Amino acid sequence: MARIVIVEDDEAIGGRLASMLRARGHECDWCPDGAAALERAGREPAELVLLDLGLPDVDGFELCRRLRELLPRAVLVVLTARSGEMDVIEALESGADDYLTKPFRLAELQARIAAHLRRAAPGRHGGTGPTRHGALLIDRTARRCLTPEGEVELRPKEFDLLVRLAASVGSAVSREDLMGEVWDTNWFGSTKTLDVHIAALRHKLGDRVRITTLRHFGYRLEPPGES
Repeated sequence: MARIVIVEDDEAIGGRLASMLRARGHECDWCPDGAAALERAGREPAELVLLDLGLPDVDGFELCRRLRELLPRAVLVVLTARSGEMDVIEALESGADDYLTKPFRLAELQARIAAHLRRAAPGRHGGTGPTRHGALLIDRTARRCLTPEGEVELRPKEFDLLVRLAASVGSAVSREDLMGEVWDTNWFGSTKTLDVHIAALRHKLGDRVRITTLRHFGYRLEPPGES
């Protein structure tokens, strides 16, 4: 079971979500505004955060960025009534790993939460030993990405995506497979989230890796040293 934080100003929604999650054995805190969420995040870690963007005291995207700094290894799931593509992209670039647009089905939210927590568990991607990719060391047990210069801080889905690509070095992996294996086998949203996470990996890892875009198909992680 996991420690989950709900950030939602609507008391009815927040209370319903908290009751649902506690009934499934999770430790759950409900925060009605951004200030309470930041105070909670500063006190102790959480495995997953459900974050409403429309809060009364702080911009939702800014709060997402601040929570990402405080909880670098938590999964951040945005719950929002904003369905525009640019809103989704901004949420992902602010640190979110996933999003659901309101109104959402509780069954889908439960499935997403279970999938995120399952994928974040140590050893989820097969084997527990570290994997080396050139100068990059991917430690799946500790969920750390190490280089000779130090650790590269990756968000949970960035790490899962790197592990999945590294498991098929030199081979093409379809968008559908990446979304299904890294996010959810029943993914309903836009695959724009995949593109944003790939862009983040390229930015953070620089020339240590080369991820090739395969138009209309997916991506390929090139073997070390190949150009």
